[in-house]
Amino acid sequence: MTIPDTTESESRRTGADPADGVIVLERVVKRFGEYLAVAHADFAIGRGEFFSLLGPSGCGKTTTLRMIAGFEQPTEGRILLEGRDVSRVPPYRRNVNTVFQHYALFPHMSVYDNVAFGPRSQKLDATETDRRVRELLDVVRLAAFARRKPSELSGGQQQRVALARALANYPSALLLDEPLGALDLKLRQAMQGELKRIQREVGVTFIYVTHDQEEALTMSGRIAVMNEGRVEQIGTPEEVYHSPTSVFVATFIGVANLIPAVVEQANGAGASVRVAGSLPVAVPAGTWRLGAGAKASVMVRPERLRLSAAPPGDCVSIPVTLEQAVFQGPVVRCLLRAAEGSEIVAHVGPEQILPGLSPGLALWVSWEPEAARLLPP
Repeated sequence: MTIPDTTESESRRTGADPADGVIVLERVVKRFGEYLAVAHADFAIGRGEFFSLLGPSGCGKTTTLRMIAGFEQPTEGRILLEGRDVSRVPPYRRNVNTVFQHYALFPHMSVYDNVAFGPRSQKLDATETDRRVRELLDVVRLAAFARRKPSELSGGQQQRVALARALANYPSALLLDEPLGALDLKLRQAMQGELKRIQREVGVTFIYVTHDQEEALTMSGRIAVMNEGRVEQIGTPEEVYHSPTSVFVATFIGVANLIPAVVEQANGAGASVRVAGSLPVAVPAGTWRLGAGAKASVMVRPERLRLSAAPPGDCVSIPVTLEQAVFQGPVVRCLLRAAEGSEIVAHVGPEQILPGLSPGLALWVSWEPEAARLLPP
């Protein structure tokens, strides 16, 4: 099923610009008294995107979603929906629907009637309502449960009913505020795949709020990482994980080693820095322009590191001392200490596990130059 487009243009690209964004935020600011909840959010969300707002509690992601939904109004800036300024338009006049963590299904209604509620409220004829309901129940794989009450369904099934009900009015975008938070781990992981499948089949823009990095990485086409009201970075899951633009993004998404460094020289293509006291290291320069003598951090993910008893000659390496080795199933987590005192974590797979990994062992940790990123301190 594909919900009909309301404009001729369609964005399936990694980046969306204001010209073809279903939802566009233009320098949006939200204050509650003296408290700055959202600071100058300025981005576009394209048609058919699965776009996630990711960040810790209190970072402004839910406030941003509530402004898109119309439950809050921006203090400054504009919100455009399908090219129309809806900054002061009430929620019931915006062509968006919201699914919350608590699904708020009508307990006295059947699954069929819950999904039909929206079309019936819009006074659609019975034939069109029935077509939409049956089509959506097929998409969420609940056609056989049409006559059941919500109390007769599992948590995952109730969530799919809530999704079908929210989609029945053919919204321009579906807003999801941590809808998997009430589910247990196994069901939450299963529903991640289901949500992505449903979004792909209906072709509607999904805007998903979560604090769970795994959820965002698993489902999203693009992610906006937020911190203290600011959008720190927007990019694909691969971009925000492998090429973070700030220390916050690097440490919030996954595990990141931040090795203290001093810049020797930098240009548009790369930089030369010194780590572990005096060892020269080449790294991609990234988006930061740091001059000679500036303090910085070299970010490397644990899975990109290699351990050896002697320094390899074909990549960056520094001497370390093993402090702890913990078996974690597919990898051994090695806690290492560099000469100047910085802590380094390496995830060592079975193909490179060294014999006799015991505390105090002198080793060399190495990585390919392209595995590192230069970040401000």
